[in-house]
Amino acid sequence: MAISWFRSLFLKLQAKSPGNRILPFAEQIGAWQKANRKMKWRIPNTEFKRAEMMTPPKLAADGRIHGYIGTAIFFGFGDDGRGNADPVLSAEQAWNYALKSRSRRTWRCEYIDFQKPQNIRLRPGAPARPKGFYCARIQPGERHINMTVSQARKKFNSATGCAAEGFQFLSITHPHFAELMNERKLPFMALADYDVAPYGFNDFFDAPQLFCSNNILGLGIGNVDRNYPLFGIPVLYLIDNL
Repeated sequence: MAISWFRSLFLKLQAKSPGNRILPFAEQIGAWQKANRKMKWRIPNTEFKRAEMMTPPKLAADGRIHGYIGTAIFFGFGDDGRGNADPVLSAEQAWNYALKSRSRRTWRCEYIDFQKPQNIRLRPGAPARPKGFYCARIQPGERHINMTVSQARKKFNSATGCAAEGFQFLSITHPHFAELMNERKLPFMALADYDVAPYGFNDFFDAPQLFCSNNILGLGIGNVDRNYPLFGIPVLYLIDNL
């Protein structure tokens, strides 16, 4: 009962919030260009030109019915050894950008250590992320605020959970969503496409959690079989490279 009430409250607040929107594609690319300069990532101009030529399909009515609010652009850093992006490095780069932000402080749980990538992985069955820029439609999480990560994963079919996309969305392209979290107008995020082994013994039973409270952007973990009423589970529909 309490969880259902909490979810209903979030949905009402979200509906009243004019800031809860996906930015135009050109602005998102501009945010990536700014981050690239600041962090000296050396993303080549050819990648940005390719991104500028992407034309994400307009979100249809059925997409909105299923909770998608628009299309965001992400970037796959590194190489996982199989021709795909490195899922840990892609999150670490975005988190490092958040650390340099002057808009708010950050906090990180000690059990999330990007220097120990063997303890963080994509969940078994999660789609590999491409290298370079790619797009995805996004549900911010309100529809999965009353279930565990394990339960949400069982519902994934053509869609999937967030991995590095959550870090990049809040830190780079859509930091105003962190402010909405700070104001309790959006739920926090559980990143369902990651597994974390908190003790480093192949004990992958946690998932990362991103939240913003008291103007602090936080990175924590939560057990995949436990419900956390403050946290929603954002969902992505990955779009083939355009």
